[in-house]
Amino acid sequence: MSQPASPLPDRGPTGRRTAKGSLSSTAAKRVERPAPLRQVVYEALAELIINRTLEPGQHLVEADLAEYLGVSRQPVREALQRLQSEGWVDLRPAQGAFVHLPTDEEADQLLSVRSVLETHSAKLAAERASAADVFRLHELQQVGLKALAKEDTEGLVAANAALHGFITELSGNAVLAELIGLVDRRVRWYYTPIARPRGRDAWNEHEELIQAIAAQDAGAAEKIMAKHTERTRQAYHERPEAPRS
Repeated sequence: MSQPASPLPDRGPTGRRTAKGSLSSTAAKRVERPAPLRQVVYEALAELIINRTLEPGQHLVEADLAEYLGVSRQPVREALQRLQSEGWVDLRPAQGAFVHLPTDEEADQLLSVRSVLETHSAKLAAERASAADVFRLHELQQVGLKALAKEDTEGLVAANAALHGFITELSGNAVLAELIGLVDRRVRWYYTPIARPRGRDAWNEHEELIQAIAAQDAGAAEKIMAKHTERTRQAYHERPEAPRS
């Protein structure tokens, strides 16, 4: 009989918080096969970082992560190296791996690019959307409102990504969709700490956007999305844990 995962240490050799507090409070997520193991482990760790189960600055211990995922240390090591190359993890000599702690400048650059891309996406969506598409947008809006009522941060982030993703799909521009896809994960990472504070305002803005798309008013959709993404950028800088000058 297999033994349950042992508790993970609270602090690493540098005194920083490790994975215990976040991972041991959730059910172990044993990775599934037959997908290539290194890819599955990479995806699992990336998602734990994106949803902030593993928090920015947190110490990542290979042995603990391997035990939590039910794999050997080798695929974890490979995943951490890939995550490091993509900017999700910092590997420090003689200290180990840590979840990357993003600077406000990094967030600002990404959210500014996202604003440009999604503003154009909204304009194109308004020009192309059918009645069935608008109905689907309303369905996605209701999912978000239900998550908001439950104060469900994970549900809000997922619903926000789904609604924005469908608008991107409606744009009909494959290049635009590819570019937005490149930043989607990191946008979710930045959006998680502000999903609930933005809450009602964000979903009211979504409703305005859907109405503009339904009216096939490309100009209005473009302006509303620009306002919406700019307010998200501002909210990130105004979050409680943001550095103060």
